[in-house]
Amino acid sequence: MERLDKAALNALQPPDFRSESSLASTLKTLLFFTALMITVPIGLYFTTKSYIFEGAFGMSNRDSYFYAAIVAVVAVHVVLALFVYVAWNEGSRQWREGKQD
Repeated sequence: MERLDKAALNALQPPDFRSESSLASTLKTLLFFTALMITVPIGLYFTTKSYIFEGAFGMSNRDSYFYAAIVAVVAVHVVLALFVYVAWNEGSRQWREGKQD
């Protein structure tokens, strides 16, 4: 019975974080990439639609929507790939620092 009570108490305790600075760093990284995920695709969509596809290439309004959407989707994938790369390197860096302790 005592063993079950200790297990229940351990389950109720919050997880032990290595340090508050690593948590803050992770949150800053997440917020930065969230802002990029919102601004970059939308900005590229309207910029490429107006200035590149309609302005420089002289495409119709309907065609410029299509190609600008492709540019925005590619931008989303690039931002996601950058986020995965940064998160992977940050996690491996924290793992190496924790292993040296």
